[in-house]
Amino acid sequence: MALMNHPAPVEVAYRNMRFLITHNPTSATLNRFIDELKKHGVTTIVRVCEATYDPALVEKEGIQFLDWPFDDGSSPSNDIVDDWLSLVNIKFREEPGCCIAVHCVAGLGRTPFIREKRRGAFNSKQLLYLEKYHSKMRLCFKDCSGHRNICCIQ
Repeated sequence: MALMNHPAPVEVAYRNMRFLITHNPTSATLNRFIDELKKHGVTTIVRVCEATYDPALVEKEGIQFLDWPFDDGSSPSNDIVDDWLSLVNIKFREEPGCCIAVHCVAGLGRTPFIREKRRGAFNSKQLLYLEKYHSKMRLCFKDCSGHRNICCIQ
């Protein structure tokens, strides 16, 4: 079987939030994948595709593992969006500056954040979803002076 040429992991940062967008490891590449997670200081990983590896090794390294799969090229369910917003809200309040990793198979169809950082990240169905999305305003933080900042992460 030919090896897939996966895009390199991309780190996206906004204020005290950091995200690592990457491709799906296999059992054969899991050790290198874990090394990459550690290099970026990842504390939580979210898998949004079908399972291709046992998360026990990831968890053994002290990295929280969450499995929230949804179909490639589609939009996440409302439950997944709610879970994501809750995770981001809690993690960055408790551990400012930590890094959350997200991966699907190739790090393109289900884990997009910024098209400029990850070419080909959005397809037309996902763009339509984003155009119709209404913010739930649950990722608002107060700065050190007590002013409420509105976050642009959805």
